Parts: sequence; structure tokens; C-alpha cells
Amino acid sequence: MADHETFEAASELLQYMIARVTDGGEVSKHDFAGARRVVLADSTGKRIAPQCVRICREPDAVWSYIKGCDPELPSYESRRKFLREEFEPLLAALEVADDSPLDALVFERAVAINAVSIEQAWDKALERRQADPDGAVTSARTLLESVCKTILDDRKVSYRERDDLPALYRVVSVTLNLAPSDHTEEQFKAILGACTTVVREIGSLRNRVSDSHGPGRSGYRPAARHAALAVNLAGSMALFLMQTHEAKA
Repeated sequence: MADHETFEAASELLQYMIARVTDGGEVSKHDFAGARRVVLADSTGKRIAPQCVRICREPDAVWSYIKGCDPELPSYESRRKFLREEFEPLLAALEVADDSPLDALVFERAVAINAVSIEQAWDKALERRQADPDGAVTSARTLLESVCKTILDDRKVSYRERDDLPALYRVVSVTLNLAPSDHTEEQFKAILGACTTVVREIGSLRNRVSDSHGPGRSGYRPAARHAALAVNLAGSMALFLMQTHEAKA
């Protein structure tokens, strides 16, 4: 996962590029190359880095890159705006990866219960959260399916391979005593009912807007913020289920 160092390197690289194509003074080739190297060594950075990062290996290459843009960017402000827009997806993805404690918590619990499939599904969901919203929604559902199947396998509870996510969650909720009907406290019943709704709708969302089905002319595609919501909700549910599974071992 991306960390604070990668975000800082990407921010510095953006400023170096802006300085080179405006009246920003000299840019150190060493510092430029170092920041670029940190970005491209990171899994998120390597995947989402804009074209200017990929092809501009030194400061002077940025000026050639800008001169080749169509339409032309004659003013300093137009060049600043262009480069900031180029870097925005990368910085947003690195910022999300750096700031969310949930990311690490889900990995920790998956490792604790020795569930490689959960680790892999969560890793894909995080990687796709900003750069590939369709794929992120698919991974969110895959994560919850893997969690449910892992818990049922550990507890020797049978299920059918063709069972969809809501069906798997129903069996898990009964197995872990998480069904709303198992409780009398109204607030807790409401929370568990909301959990059921979240799981059901993540499964439904995946069927409607993920990359698991081909779209028509008017097919809807989720924005990065929608994918982040689906992934974060799936991660919260996955963490809760794994913690409950461990507590009731």
C-alpha cells in the first residue's frame, strides 16, 4: 500500500514540474529523479502515475512534454492547471491509501485467521478504489464472499458454491448469532438489520454497476467516491465478521 513518503514524493514531483515550465527557477535533476523513483516504486504510484511522470525522466523533458500538448499551453497558469489535473488522480489515490486505518486493520485480521483469499481480495479492492471504480465494486463483493466462506469453512458449516452473497451472509449471521431476530435490544437489532442491508446492496451494486457485466449504451459507471464508499463499507463488514468469528472461536 502507498504511504506518506510516496504522497510527499508525488507532491514534490508536481512542484518540480510546475517550476520547470513556469518561472520557478532551477530544478535539481537529482531531486527530480529521486522523487520520480519513489513514486514509480510504489504499487499505487506505478499504476496511476500520469503520462508526464512515466515519460519525463528529467526536468528538461517536462518542457518538451508541455510544448507537445494539444491544445497549446501558452500561459504559466494554464501549465500549472494542466499539471495539477494530471496529478490529481495519483494524489487522491495516495492520500486515501495513506489516511485510512481500516486498510491496515482488515489486513491484520485476515493474517490473524490465516486467510490468504481475504488478503488478496482486500488488496485488489484497495488498488482499484480510485483508479478502477468498476473493478473496486467487484472486489468489494468478492471480499465479503471470501470472508463468509472462510468463516463457514472454519466452523464446518456447509454451503453451496453457487450461493450468492446474501445467501452466504444469512448462514454466517445465524452461525455467529448476528441475525436481528436473535436479539431483543431494539438498537442492536436495528444495527444488525442495517448490516444485512449493506451486504445485500453491495451484492446488488456489483450486479448493476461493476465490471462483471457488459454495459449497454446507457450503462451507469460508478465514480471513484462511490467505489470508495462500497469498498470501505465492505471492509468494515469484513472486519466486524472476522472479529466476531475470532471472539466466538
